[in-house]
Amino acid sequence: MTHNMADEPVVVEDMGTWRNHFLTLLDRIPMPIAVCRIDGEVIVANPAMAAEWGTAPGRLRGRGLRELFTPRSEPQLDRLVRALRTGRTSRYPIEVTWRTGTDGALREGEFTIDPVMAVPHPAPVLLAMLYVRDERPEPPPSPHGVVSEAQARILALAASGATTAAIGKALGLTVDGVNYHLTRLAHRWRVQGRTALVAKAYALGVLAPGRWPPAAAEGVIGRS
Repeated sequence: MTHNMADEPVVVEDMGTWRNHFLTLLDRIPMPIAVCRIDGEVIVANPAMAAEWGTAPGRLRGRGLRELFTPRSEPQLDRLVRALRTGRTSRYPIEVTWRTGTDGALREGEFTIDPVMAVPHPAPVLLAMLYVRDERPEPPPSPHGVVSEAQARILALAASGATTAAIGKALGLTVDGVNYHLTRLAHRWRVQGRTALVAKAYALGVLAPGRWPPAAAEGVIGRS
């Protein structure tokens, strides 16, 4: 069988295109998802996963799932490790708890861990999807707004007139990642449109009045 070397650049280009499609899709999914190495080290996290920690997706890269989440049952984890070592590729549920990176509230949920093959390399990676239990509606807005650090920076840049693309470039987020945070804030504060969102941020004291370029007010970062 002959090997056509001319086909290789096309294969590489196709893989890059599909990887970009996958990352774009991942950003749009509201469920917290992470792609991890076999040892649990996070390779990619979507905005929904990062929101559980009040941070940007890139800041979860390189951290371990065991560092972020505590399994309720060590035997569950042991069974998963044994299965991965023997090459089994079934779906495994892992019950976990964690404290949010915003207000430190204890949360409960369940990971489903799906080992998948990493093309073109045979080493498997883990697709970890988090189902959060006891999800409750966002509380009504308080007299003084509070946001995560990422949300505060997005609001400040939006108030300065930056486009979604420019905000993403400044913060290392995709356009969909920026829109995720803006949509989440608009839902919580019950407003529509970026102009109304920025106005609400000033009304709630999230953005400091009389500051240019716009900046977050003191004491508003930490809970969202």
